[in-house]
Amino acid sequence: MRYAQRGGYTPAEQQRRERLRLQAAGRFARGDTITEIADDLRVTEGSVRRWRKAWRDGGAEALRSRGPVSREKLGPQQWARLEMELRKGPLAHGFANDQRWTLGRIKTLIGRLFHVGYTPEGVWKLMRRHGWSCQVPVRQALERDEEAVAVWKAEVWPQIKGWRATWAPTSASRTRQARG
Repeated sequence: MRYAQRGGYTPAEQQRRERLRLQAAGRFARGDTITEIADDLRVTEGSVRRWRKAWRDGGAEALRSRGPVSREKLGPQQWARLEMELRKGPLAHGFANDQRWTLGRIKTLIGRLFHVGYTPEGVWKLMRRHGWSCQVPVRQALERDEEAVAVWKAEVWPQIKGWRATWAPTSASRTRQARG
């Protein structure tokens, strides 16, 4: 998959990836092997091979980031306004049957506010690019006790979770299963 984040890299991630490529360029100049570079930078050998080819053809400049793959249809001020409108909630925009933002609703809101068309997939990429994600509640219960939650995570959950089974060779026999 080209973009692990399903929506393109954020600007910070683009810069991080560019730094990796430029580190690799320095290592190419020193004569390090593809395997060494891939292991040290924690990337695949295929990526290092692509980078080396680009470096041979165009030098370190060829490894610099070219910016986002596609230009966003919303400008910075439009995005700021959209975020403000999203924070008001679906009810403020006429979606009364439940209080969840869906990709279809956000698409409709963008169309109403800015007369710009997006597909649901495009809305998903836009939201991810700007740090929004699904399954993150806007509000938390008033009764929530952060200290009790922290204690539960640190002390109770590890006891419930138990230990992971370590790797062990498996058996093809139905009568004698390997233990691990």
